[in-house]
Amino acid sequence: MAIIEVVKYDGPPGVFAWKHPNQELGTWTQLIVNETQEAILFKGGQALDSFTAGRHTLSTANIPVLSNLVNLPFGGKSPFTAEIWYVNKLNSMNVKWGTSVPLQLQDPKYKIMVSVRSYGQFGVRIDDPRRFLLKLVGTLPLFDQDTLVTYFRGLLMSNINELISSYLVHKKISVLEINAYIAEISKHIQGRLAAAFLDCGIELNNFYIDSINIPDDDPATIRLKEALAKKAEMDIIGFTYEQERSFDTIEEAAGNPGNIGAGMMNAGMGMGMGLGFAGPAADIVNRVMRGMGDSRVTVSSSQSKMCSCGTFHTPEAKFCSGCGRSFEQERAGSGTGTYQTCGHCGQQMAPEAKFCTNCGESAVRKCAGCGTDLKPGQKFCAECGRRAG
Repeated sequence: MAIIEVVKYDGPPGVFAWKHPNQELGTWTQLIVNETQEAILFKGGQALDSFTAGRHTLSTANIPVLSNLVNLPFGGKSPFTAEIWYVNKLNSMNVKWGTSVPLQLQDPKYKIMVSVRSYGQFGVRIDDPRRFLLKLVGTLPLFDQDTLVTYFRGLLMSNINELISSYLVHKKISVLEINAYIAEISKHIQGRLAAAFLDCGIELNNFYIDSINIPDDDPATIRLKEALAKKAEMDIIGFTYEQERSFDTIEEAAGNPGNIGAGMMNAGMGMGMGLGFAGPAADIVNRVMRGMGDSRVTVSSSQSKMCSCGTFHTPEAKFCSGCGRSFEQERAGSGTGTYQTCGHCGQQMAPEAKFCTNCGESAVRKCAGCGTDLKPGQKFCAECGRRAG
């Protein structure tokens, strides 16, 4: 292999360490190092001389340690074998990181398990190139940002998981509120990781968490967001979840024509909402619903009475719920002819009743010839003498 004349590296900024592929050097080889770089010679796995920015000739004056190892003649030209590493000391600010799989955490506020993911970026600068090469690079031909993140991923994730969990538990906040504390969490994570990075010759700076979020397709998150949206809607309207459920039940009962309590519930709800008291209205309707089983009346002639408007009542009722008529007044006036008598069976009826509640016939029997009212038991008309039908 030919001995190289010039050695330099002009790679991308994302590469932190790069090894020159050719190890055949000579004392006349020119080593070019840029401002943001530092070059280090290795011989037999041992770090020897280092070179800062500038053009360097690998002579005995520039490589005193190497000259002792390979016994280079003073002032002469001699080939030798060594490794040249370039270390990028530029401050790299866009090292990106992210959770490979969501973290499983319990939301301390709503007591549900959620999947949390996070991502962000940080900046690094190689502070000690020699230590960096010895501790991290080893025999790798290249060390870039991806390699750095892969190496420190376990350290990153353990601290991020712990700190996010700590903030959730100690501050009693929901995962949905954690983004308000991103700056604090980022600062704490940088403080914890800085020493570990520096031990490898790397200065850690400007650690940022861009976002802590929950996947949109997470079932628990979907239910939680729907519940919070519903709660916000009820808070704006002004009633609670229990009241909302009560009104849902009322609407369902009111829409059922066969429910005899629907009318009462509609009336109670209308009264409460009309007065602007959603809470009292719900309470009234709840009591009505609880008492529906006791308020059903078995309609029979022996256990009920019917008002002239056709509404049935229990025997002890004093007023009609259909028209408001006072039964007491009707009973008090029964002796003065307030009631009329059925022309067929003789049963007493209300004055305006059109049909008998006992036999179902027309309340007043009339003569088929002249239309004169016939008295109960009368067989012939007193006006025309026609036989009563």
